[in-house]
Amino acid sequence: MKIATVVYWIARLLAAVIMLQTLFFKFTASAESVYIFTTVGMEPWGRIGVGVMELIAAILIVVPATAWLGAGLALGLMVGAIGMHLTLLGIAVQGDHGYLFGLALAVTLCSIYVLIHDKDKVLSRIRSLQKTS
Repeated sequence: MKIATVVYWIARLLAAVIMLQTLFFKFTASAESVYIFTTVGMEPWGRIGVGVMELIAAILIVVPATAWLGAGLALGLMVGAIGMHLTLLGIAVQGDHGYLFGLALAVTLCSIYVLIHDKDKVLSRIRSLQKTS
């Protein structure tokens, strides 16, 4: 197996695992999650909505045919998360020493790698959308 294929699978699985493990905290309304979404003015519906979107992204990124779509969704979600950290929350949230920020960066990098690896699929889909409009 090529090294690029191994890295591709690792990136997909890492992004999915990170997003899936944070769902427990969002869906159980953990104190830290409620604090974060209250601070950014999105509690409770933003917390639940982001959780649902992360669940969808995690499922899509694991399925080979839709990995690029999951990576795109995950990237969009993580850009939002990183933006909230840089503007409203700070890098460290409630003494986590930047752990959540680091997880968002990891998912971002994994998603970018998947999108680059699947660039032909992405470009093909864009071309097919252009033909129908």
